[in-house]
Amino acid sequence: MKENQKLVSEIIKDIKRDMTDEEILSLLASSKVSVDTVQETKKEYTLGQRAADKIAKFAGSWAFIFSFAGVLLLWMLVNILLAGGAFDPYPFILLNLVLSCVAAIQAPLIMMSQNRQEEKDRRRAENDYKVNLKTEIIIEDLYNKMNRILARQEAILKIIRQEEGEKAEHLTERAMPADEKQTQFGKD
Repeated sequence: MKENQKLVSEIIKDIKRDMTDEEILSLLASSKVSVDTVQETKKEYTLGQRAADKIAKFAGSWAFIFSFAGVLLLWMLVNILLAGGAFDPYPFILLNLVLSCVAAIQAPLIMMSQNRQEEKDRRRAENDYKVNLKTEIIIEDLYNKMNRILARQEAILKIIRQEEGEKAEHLTERAMPADEKQTQFGKD
């Protein structure tokens, strides 16, 4: 990010010094605009943020669903089989409390993870925009150069055709017999 700001400020300074388009494009083309957003964001995360991401990733998987369903079934079976000595008898009030606590803790963890994912997506979009902008500028410059080359080529072909026409005319004049030349000059 700082490199991009440095590049932009450098270009603006150079534009003030009447920098040509070619020099600006050269400076732009030689600089690296893209950034590895995944590595950049991983460096910034704290231990808690990384843990929240891993918990949210596990909580959104089939492994979590199956293991959680297994724990719930085991909880209920143990309490039903223990009947009178159960630590959480039939309406499973303690189980309801545990499920509420899990949901209360899990929801903010998932939201924190989604916020970080949104930040990653925003950075990725900014990076894509910069790369696309640089590519567009370079392609537009190449397009303009190709148009100039084609225009020059067309001008050169026109000159060559004119010279060939003059040579052919000159050769036909030399090849004409003298009496035809006089009659042709008389017509003009």
